[in-house]
Amino acid sequence: MEQLTNVELILLADTDDVFDFIKDTIPNWQQLPTYRLDETDKIIDFFKTKMLQAKPKLNGLVLTGGQSLRMGHDKSTINWFGKEQRYYMADLLKEYCDEVYISCRAEQQQEVAADYPTLPDTFTGLGPFGAILSAFREKPDNARLVVACDMPLLGAETFKHLITNRNPSAIATAYESAFDGFPEPLITIWEPKSYPVSLAYLAQGYSCPRKVLINNDTTLLKPLNADELTNVNTPDDFDKIKRQIHQKIPQPNYGARFFEI
Repeated sequence: MEQLTNVELILLADTDDVFDFIKDTIPNWQQLPTYRLDETDKIIDFFKTKMLQAKPKLNGLVLTGGQSLRMGHDKSTINWFGKEQRYYMADLLKEYCDEVYISCRAEQQQEVAADYPTLPDTFTGLGPFGAILSAFREKPDNARLVVACDMPLLGAETFKHLITNRNPSAIATAYESAFDGFPEPLITIWEPKSYPVSLAYLAQGYSCPRKVLINNDTTLLKPLNADELTNVNTPDDFDKIKRQIHQKIPQPNYGARFFEI
């Protein structure tokens, strides 16, 4: 009886009443949920609630550490909506995350405004995969909503949909790419359990975050608007997206944050 501590649920198998020795051992037994084994819906709801309560804290991570070689200048500093994209995206994530960090190379830290906390790469030379691993090395118990800085069409509803449908029991919750049907790793919620899995892939010589998502338990979502997942990597991409943004003014998804270029 002394081992009956931290009791949170009582299940009744062949009786409709709690045994007397249980009542004597657990003073607060009347405050505990008590179900018969055939009340499966109530039991399932109980564990769903517990899972939600145990959901890891969600932090945001804006990826800005790329070299932007194809663009010819730093993509994270492009001013699409009234401020540099790295700050615009960080501000947007603040509405949904407990903390938001701008991921960058060590030498970029001095370039980032003081009121935007940075998280420099400690797994270097691995691109986005290194940035994700560096974030988990810093706080391994927190989940990460990772977003690339080169998706200027991303709006609030896309983030809301991703977070609402988050599955903490999977290693990640990601959008399915409209281009090839594979997970899009750079607009994804990575759960803490993905960290040891990713390290195992790195130990085998793999540094592709998409490979981790494809070959493990990932919850895949259809994007509400596939165009929002469009990357801007080249000057041609820039001109195309610039025209597209102008054509969409006003755009409710961006709300008060939207400014004409």
